Amino acid sequence: MPRYSYTVQDSSGNVTTGVVGADDEDAAVQSLQSKGFFILSIAEDDKDKGIIIGGKKGDYGKVPGSDMVFFGEQLSTLVAGGIPLVRALGLLSEHAENKNLQICLGMVYKEVSAGGALHKALEKHPKVFDEIWCSLVQAGEVSGQLATVLRQITEYVRGQEELKGKIISALAYPSVMALGATGVLIYFMVFIVPTFAKIFDDFHMELPTITKVVMMFSNLLTQYALITVLVIAGIVWGLKAYIATPSGLLNWNRFMFSLPLFGPLMKNMKLEQLLTTMSTLLRSGVSILNSVAVLENMFKSNLVFKNALTAAKADIAGGRSISESFKKTGIFPGLITQMMWMGEESGKLPDIIVVLSAFYKQQINQFIARFTAMIDPILLVGMGGIVGVLVMSIFIPIFKMSSMDGGSM
Repeated sequence: MPRYSYTVQDSSGNVTTGVVGADDEDAAVQSLQSKGFFILSIAEDDKDKGIIIGGKKGDYGKVPGSDMVFFGEQLSTLVAGGIPLVRALGLLSEHAENKNLQICLGMVYKEVSAGGALHKALEKHPKVFDEIWCSLVQAGEVSGQLATVLRQITEYVRGQEELKGKIISALAYPSVMALGATGVLIYFMVFIVPTFAKIFDDFHMELPTITKVVMMFSNLLTQYALITVLVIAGIVWGLKAYIATPSGLLNWNRFMFSLPLFGPLMKNMKLEQLLTTMSTLLRSGVSILNSVAVLENMFKSNLVFKNALTAAKADIAGGRSISESFKKTGIFPGLITQMMWMGEESGKLPDIIVVLSAFYKQQINQFIARFTAMIDPILLVGMGGIVGVLVMSIFIPIFKMSSMDGGSM
């Protein structure tokens, strides 16, 4: 349905502007006049032009977290400044730099301008606005604190993006070093080792075990490269197919949490995400039961936490306290359940969860700092060990050849 921007004057002389949806301009004029307005100007609103990009409505992808932070800040500022929500959405959809966000906001703008609730409009775009966005916006609309809730969403997304950035930065250097070392290792095994293998074969030497092992891997990479690639691809495909099943995903999640060094980190990251999200939801006015329901959907890719939250939600719905429900699952540490109990007793549960969230965020930051400090010597020792094995596998036979030649002279 087309929309028309208008400027009207009421019987008291007050001038207002807005947008009305109508089949044509005459219908829009009649709708406004029936309300007693004197029309100063009216024109078809073209702010949604360009909303359909690529010729297909809704053809858009995900939006980076940094763009969502910027959008949240802008929308909260506009709404807090007294700008009508429809007008704010129109401005942001028109000037959004990210094309995916621009398309999505254009559709949200159309639905809200037609009288729909903002959280209902957001629910139709799960690629961009997840359960957290929708639940918090709904709480903000119900409580009349939309601007405040939008700021809380922005802070939440910004915190998650900062944590993600720290982890990526910590893993970037070792990943590049590992990739470079793997490339050098493959070059050595494919081009250098076969040359020496031919020389050793000509001398009919009895090779040491370390050299035989290195040459075996070299043969796999040279003579059986296609078979090796197919076997690896088959293993990866089979693993992915297994993880796609509920039991496979659950076992995979348990395996990842049981890994030495990184297992506790991954669990702490999930706990921090859960606590931060819960505190944001509760402070925004979302009920405990609905908050747990949002968390349950958010952790659908991790069945260890999802199953625990499903069981906890059922207990809470049955009248059990959140601390008892979480403790019963056996997944959440005693620190969390005890602190939650104290929060429930004191009536300060959201504040207690904020403290817990900050604690786990600090634990993660400390791990990242220690990992960054330790990774350099670990990489040097590891790469040095690999290079040492390769050099020994080549030079031990060479030294043996030299001793054989010296003895025959």
